[in-house]
Amino acid sequence: MKKKVVLLLLTTMVMGNVLTGCGNATSDESSYVTSEETGIEETGIEEIYAEEATEEACVSEYATEEYAADEAPTEACKERSTADCIMEESANPAVDIIGSSEEYNAIDEMGFVAASVNPLSTFSADVDTASYSNLRRMIEDGYAIDDIPDGAVRIEELLNYFDYDYAQPKRGEAFGVTTEIADCPWNENTKIAMIGLNTKDIDFAKAPDSNLVFLLDVSGSMYSEDKLPLLQQSFSMLTENLTKKDKVSIVVYAGDDRVILEGVDGSEQDEILDAINSLEAGGSTAGSKGIITAYELAEEYFIEGGNNRVILATDGDLNVGLTTEEELEELITEKKESGVYLSVLGFGTENIKDNKMETLADKGNGNYAYIDSVKEAKKVLVEEMGATLITVAEDVKFQVEFNPDVVTGYRLIGYENRQLAEQDFVDDTKDAGEVGAGHTVTVLYEIITADTEATYSGTKLKYAEGRKLPNEEWFTVNIRYKEPGEAESGLHSYPVDKKDYVEEASQDMQFAMAVAEFGLVVNDSDYKGEANMRSVIDRLKSIDTKSDEYKDEFCYLVRRLDNNTN
Repeated sequence: MKKKVVLLLLTTMVMGNVLTGCGNATSDESSYVTSEETGIEETGIEEIYAEEATEEACVSEYATEEYAADEAPTEACKERSTADCIMEESANPAVDIIGSSEEYNAIDEMGFVAASVNPLSTFSADVDTASYSNLRRMIEDGYAIDDIPDGAVRIEELLNYFDYDYAQPKRGEAFGVTTEIADCPWNENTKIAMIGLNTKDIDFAKAPDSNLVFLLDVSGSMYSEDKLPLLQQSFSMLTENLTKKDKVSIVVYAGDDRVILEGVDGSEQDEILDAINSLEAGGSTAGSKGIITAYELAEEYFIEGGNNRVILATDGDLNVGLTTEEELEELITEKKESGVYLSVLGFGTENIKDNKMETLADKGNGNYAYIDSVKEAKKVLVEEMGATLITVAEDVKFQVEFNPDVVTGYRLIGYENRQLAEQDFVDDTKDAGEVGAGHTVTVLYEIITADTEATYSGTKLKYAEGRKLPNEEWFTVNIRYKEPGEAESGLHSYPVDKKDYVEEASQDMQFAMAVAEFGLVVNDSDYKGEANMRSVIDRLKSIDTKSDEYKDEFCYLVRRLDNNTN
């Protein structure tokens, strides 16, 4: 893991200026002092952001009363540009995380593939969003790009954190599908192909009856304010949206597991809230025992045709019983056969085990979100309640077939840990991702076409049949999924041809490309080409983000990280 370094050493006088708030912070460059000990060259941050400080684009309004007081800019800042606020807020030294025990799985980035050798790209859908909100937490804490742990940034989760205006599903289909091709912003010799999926939103009040088991980590590692107290606020918000048709059980675990509520009607909110608010943290973390007990309760109150789900809230630091990823994967793979889904909510800093939490959600037919604030809890558990809790398509698999006469090479951006073998696409016993009501899924390919100077022919196939496909077709998107509770999948195919290529990309695609480019830069990708933070910032200027508070916040975070780094 990359280690954190202190970026700036500030004098007592400078700290005094900063603590008075954005409105009183001085614009004198002397406020941004340097030290010979740091070796950091003196930089006028005001000059770097002089252009952005006067423009209206990407002026963040994300700080609302729903943010904690220490997260939100002062009232004076709200009247000014995002760049000014970033400049002044980031004068605080970054937090030193040397000794942090956070764990992430390494990402083995995918390179270009020759379409003549392997025209099929096969992978599982992913609607997890934990990587984005976890990255947001790091940026807000003052991390520079080099401080972000390897494996923490999964580009597909950044892309899928946001909503897009994709086509609605047609009658009888779970997904509406949108496709678009445009020139690549970071490589003049390639293009970007976008595939967007959209499911119908659902009114949770009209959703199937729910049998929910809250599996809550109350071990000693959950003691801090950003863990158990935030967990209690989060589940309190979820509880306030339940009704009498819902059943709720609560299992807690520390050194051992304990059932504190069993099969209570969702309308009994006072009883549920009292149980949640009475929790205290302490002890070791016997997570596997808690998981087993939670599944037993979910099976006891199982609702045929209903939404049967365990919601695990933890920092992932399991240290008693089954603790390795392999052991947890085996346990969850066995338990999911009961028809009970498992969703995972991550909390906290410094010792979060992202790798274990991602594995649990992926193998448990659920989704994985990271809760870094009350506002994120509201997004996941209230605003997107249907998407979080109601599955509309199971084992969703993609298989994109490229026409080698048009596309000579391709590279899937992200989804590295979602890859499937070609034969897995038609094998209904092979697990894949689940998609909830109201979810959007965004997939980006960087492609090389035969009419560009940069070609990618790869190895010639001596014994290939040489079957010619229609030259107007660039590729075909094949999607296979099961209806909830069904054992057999159905196939839906969507050809994509030259009509999908546009000279000027749509707002959705422009934003998706900005997010992807940002991810390439943060990950220092081998395929980032000319990608850089300035390019991302410039692209965001041309996009209307004001109508979407989360996209507007992304503008702020890009600038904040750039400022943390430079």
